[in-house]
Amino acid sequence: MNPLIAAHPTRLVTLPNGLRTVTIPMPWRQTVSLSVFIRTGSLHESARLSGISHVVEHMAFKGTATRDCQRINLDAEALGAEVNAHTDKDHTAFHIEGLPGDLPAFVEWLADIVLNSSFPAEELERERRVIEQEFSEFEDDPTSVAFQLLDRASYGQHHAAGRPIIGSRANILRFSREDLLAYAKAQYTACNVVVTAAGPVDAEAFSRLVDRAFGAMPSGRPNTLSAPVWQGGLKTRRLAGTGQCQVLLGFEAPSLGKSNSTRHLPHVLAASLLGEGMSSPLLDEIRERRGLAYHVAASADIQPLYGQFLIEGATAPAQAEEFLQAVHQLLQRHAEGPLNQVALARARKQLQMRGLRALEQPARRMEAAAQELFTFGHLRDPMEAMAQLQAVKPKQVQAVFEQLQEHQRLRPAIALAGTVPQRARACAQALFS
Repeated sequence: MNPLIAAHPTRLVTLPNGLRTVTIPMPWRQTVSLSVFIRTGSLHESARLSGISHVVEHMAFKGTATRDCQRINLDAEALGAEVNAHTDKDHTAFHIEGLPGDLPAFVEWLADIVLNSSFPAEELERERRVIEQEFSEFEDDPTSVAFQLLDRASYGQHHAAGRPIIGSRANILRFSREDLLAYAKAQYTACNVVVTAAGPVDAEAFSRLVDRAFGAMPSGRPNTLSAPVWQGGLKTRRLAGTGQCQVLLGFEAPSLGKSNSTRHLPHVLAASLLGEGMSSPLLDEIRERRGLAYHVAASADIQPLYGQFLIEGATAPAQAEEFLQAVHQLLQRHAEGPLNQVALARARKQLQMRGLRALEQPARRMEAAAQELFTFGHLRDPMEAMAQLQAVKPKQVQAVFEQLQEHQRLRPAIALAGTVPQRARACAQALFS
């Protein structure tokens, strides 16, 4: 680990109302990053409320008890600050970055939009049109559509994991100001909030700032979730105006769990071995040697309640069938073994480098800390996590590829979007169902 990082450990403080602060000292930085993470996202929504977390995030900037939309923007930008926000499946986050001396103002500013958003009705009508445009962009993008189809194939339509973060167009048009107020009141509670800062920050002073701004926030109860049941199957959607076929193959993987289990680590290493970097088998064979795709990759999406081993690619429709056959052959070859030890060592090094690089990135460290607190209730030692990954044995990685071939027991999820030839659909069913 970077000795500067090791010499400045992360500091966790739990306030009386249950809200947690995380200070990540990075005294060498010339700016400070501040984020508020709330444990609520699309996974916490019923079908009737699907998409409301995203609308609340948008509307949080549209007015509070003391600021209108223009004043909110001006107060941040007058300090030279950069502001952002995002909604994910398991959390919503608000971010601001600027000069260290303005940290007190940043804490007060974020507290105002998180605690006091008024969701003005006239602003909601305008923001609906903005989100509708975002929805249209989402519907026109074959990659976004393919990922939506994959989630639906993996988890079905009755669990929130199978629905998109953006929700449905009908819900976006239906949500009222009262719906937003009720949702924020129920979900935005102190035990579901982590406030993080990274930069030249004093931990005690920062915690006092947060306590003054957020100390009156109701404690609430943890926003809990139920795990989805894997389904698998094929979903396709043809989109006009695209010359590519987007292909996604998803296989069930272990979840992160609540006990800091290492069961998912062989899947992480297997995905890196198969499809991370230009020398990986997926890119070398499918892109470099056979020219079947411009983009192809493998990854492991490991969440607290579920996991996916994912293979993705964009190919010409006329080559989609050959692409699927090539992927199947690669998986079969790795299942039969033996694994290439040079490729395995390369994957370990890449994951080690990725983990160390994340320690140098404030945004990555702040989000990782919040997610660890939401999942485990404590912060993990990043070096221990990396050591556990390096300790995964070759036979454990081999076993992952063997499991990926057990289609009858572990039914894959398949998504095809864009220009989808019937032969490609039939090929996907024949090879992976």
